[in-house]
Amino acid sequence: MRFADRLVRDWYSPRLTPLTAALVPLAAAYGAVVRVRRGLYRCGVRRVERAPVPVVVVGNLTVGGTGKTPLAIALAGALAARGWHPGFVSRGHGRAADDVRIVRADDPAALVGDEPLLLAATGRPVAVGRDRPAAARLLAAHDPRCDVIVADDGLQHHRLARDVEIAVVDASRGLGNGWMLPAGPLREPASRLDEVDAVVRLVDVAAWRESETPDARETLTTHEPAVWRNLGRPGLTADPAAFRPERAWAIAGVGHPARFFALLERLGIAARTRAFPDHHAYAPDDLRLPDAGAILMTAKDAVKCAPFADERCWALDIRARIDPALPARVEEKLKWTRSSWKSSSVR
Repeated sequence: MRFADRLVRDWYSPRLTPLTAALVPLAAAYGAVVRVRRGLYRCGVRRVERAPVPVVVVGNLTVGGTGKTPLAIALAGALAARGWHPGFVSRGHGRAADDVRIVRADDPAALVGDEPLLLAATGRPVAVGRDRPAAARLLAAHDPRCDVIVADDGLQHHRLARDVEIAVVDASRGLGNGWMLPAGPLREPASRLDEVDAVVRLVDVAAWRESETPDARETLTTHEPAVWRNLGRPGLTADPAAFRPERAWAIAGVGHPARFFALLERLGIAARTRAFPDHHAYAPDDLRLPDAGAILMTAKDAVKCAPFADERCWALDIRARIDPALPARVEEKLKWTRSSWKSSSVR
């Protein structure tokens, strides 16, 4: 087992292991740095920059994937249905450059990152850049109709002012052992969840339910398979309920590959599996799998494999199902923010 894999396994153990216990002093130091850094923004020593329009941040506390991007896409769709014109900003992890740019759907993943391409596939405007306030300004200038920005990730990027904070938690793994990096998976203390506007827990379909109150602060989300797409033959699709490929391999270079592999099992697909690091830069050799009749992957992997994929390669598109209470709560906060901005401009 690679050291990184062993460390992640130990992060999500119910208690400290010998490995993570040895890292507790570093975790204490990291936690102190996090508190000081956030304090500098709160007291004004470090400048917080406001975007031209309200900002909704969709982030998490833990290292690794919790389903932020599908949730951001679903939330933007729900806001659009309510009359808003959302756009996205993203850091663009894994890209080769740090510049700020507008993302086009046909951009290479190496240029803009994998997750921004998933956002751009929705048809909504996307700006990417390490400098998120600059990305937000570019997005607003690029599309004057944009009246709300959904930031995919960035809960810890305090330089960009935000009007709504949403924290996503993978219910199957929770917050792990509850320790800060590197003794645990937390990038901020668990108490940070008490400060955000909404906590959304990612559950499997069997555990899905809608909240009983329309303005619930804590809601659920789940991922539903939408369609299989063939990468070698654009336009060829398959129904997830009926797709049963033979001699299948499943690959995943995402934050939590086991979630994708478990989904395939629930769909009745028996596949050999190979996990890669999150944001893995795929090469043709990665698809040279022994006796592979079909190679199955996530949509996030597909944007990087598409240039050299063949007809064995299939990508599973998923949609996040969200509780109607979430966009209702977000819109309530956005309307309050917008009215406050108008009142300030009048004065």
